[in-house]
Amino acid sequence: MAEQALEEKVAHLMRAVDDLSDVVAGQAKEIERLSRLVQLLVEREAEREAMAMDGPAANVRPPHW
Repeated sequence: MAEQALEEKVAHLMRAVDDLSDVVAGQAKEIERLSRLVQLLVEREAEREAMAMDGPAANVRPPHW
């Protein structure tokens, strides 16, 4: 009887490990996707800042005033 109970516990634990492994794999994919998105946003903001520095400021008077 004790051997059967141990086998049942091991089977349940193996199922739990498999389920948790699936969760971790899903989270890893989501982290990778979000990391790519953050990198894209950082690059886009850097480009926007660079463009703002290149062009004249709209509300700044010219130096000769």
